[in-house]
Amino acid sequence: MTINRFALFIGLNRAENLYQIKRGNNGISRDLAARITSKFPEISTLWLLTGDGEMLRRTTDCGTTVHFYDCDAETDVARISELAPAGEVILPVSVDCDLAMYCNSRAMAPSTPQGSVVLLKRVGPDAIIPGMEYVIMSQKIVTLRIVRAGDDDSMLRLVASDRKKFDDILLKKSDITDAYRVTGKIIINN
Repeated sequence: MTINRFALFIGLNRAENLYQIKRGNNGISRDLAARITSKFPEISTLWLLTGDGEMLRRTTDCGTTVHFYDCDAETDVARISELAPAGEVILPVSVDCDLAMYCNSRAMAPSTPQGSVVLLKRVGPDAIIPGMEYVIMSQKIVTLRIVRAGDDDSMLRLVASDRKKFDDILLKKSDITDAYRVTGKIIINN
């Protein structure tokens, strides 16, 4: 990348200041360091400003690191203890989640398109809050749905986003063996 192209890439109209820095005539300002690290978050701001420390930040400094499992949340979350992560996802913001998996279900489209990555936080069955999305596990089913209150206190209604094609599921609270709250989504646009 040329200095002129780099200047345009980080949002500068001209590259003159960059040429002066390269020649050693000027130092890097905080504004320039912020522009660079906004485009290249792996670069250490401290290193840019002072030359101290490492040029590249540790990945844990760039956000929250979460294990990513290259499999479907509905079909494979019940076997999570048997699975090995395929890699890690580094989230730019702190998201309270334990793991990330694909959502291959069509039931949650369009709010969660098929092929999206869901960020999941394991919660106990007693911590389920109606109105939020969960992967619900019971002896009979494992499904990703919006949880709603049931007709009485002992039941929950599991609702798909696509209610025209998918029926609600009524489930006794006592039948739930485990649950993962959806704390975020990474929607992949193809």
